[in-house]
Formats: sequence, C-alpha cells, structure tokens
Amino acid sequence: MSWFIKTEQFTSKTLKLPLDKRRVFVKKHKEWVKELHAHGRKVSSGYLVDKNKKPGGGGVLIIEANSYEEAMTIIKKDPIIMEDLVTWQVQEWVPVFGHLID
Repeated sequence: MSWFIKTEQFTSKTLKLPLDKRRVFVKKHKEWVKELHAHGRKVSSGYLVDKNKKPGGGGVLIIEANSYEEAMTIIKKDPIIMEDLVTWQVQEWVPVFGHLID
C-alpha cells in the first residue's frame, strides 16, 4: 500500500457561492471521508489555515491505496470534485521518516 496526497483550492466560482451553500458541499465531503474510514480505508482530511487560524488556504486529503490509479478512482468520487468546486492534484507520498496515520 502507498500513501497519496490530494491538495485542493476552492475555485473562484465556489468562493462566490453563499457560505451556507458552500457548507452543504463541505458537509457532503466530510460524510464521504467518514464513509471511506468506516469501510476500512486509511484516510485523513482537513483544511489549511493561516497564522491567524483563518481558513482559505485550501484542503488536504491523505489516503492509502494500492496504486495511483486506485487512489484516483476513489478521489474522483469526492463530492466537491464531482461538483467541480475545487482545483486539485494528487501526488504519491513516499514517507522517509516518522508515522502520522495508523
């Protein structure tokens, strides 16, 4: 198994949505991540903040998968990607030292 990291940023279109509408999609994203975890997938997700703890720096998802292709198949089912609300990329992460996720 390998680790993959998805980074994302809301699109300008998304930032123009009222906050309550954005929250609906973020809630769906969180439910999707919880469902992955409930089915035994090692996954962690969160958002980035600045030095004042203000959100807006985007988000990160770390997921374990057998291959890049499997990671992409899973990640493309993320509701915020399916709704085209973020720009995103996926990279394989090769840990060299330490342990972050059980």
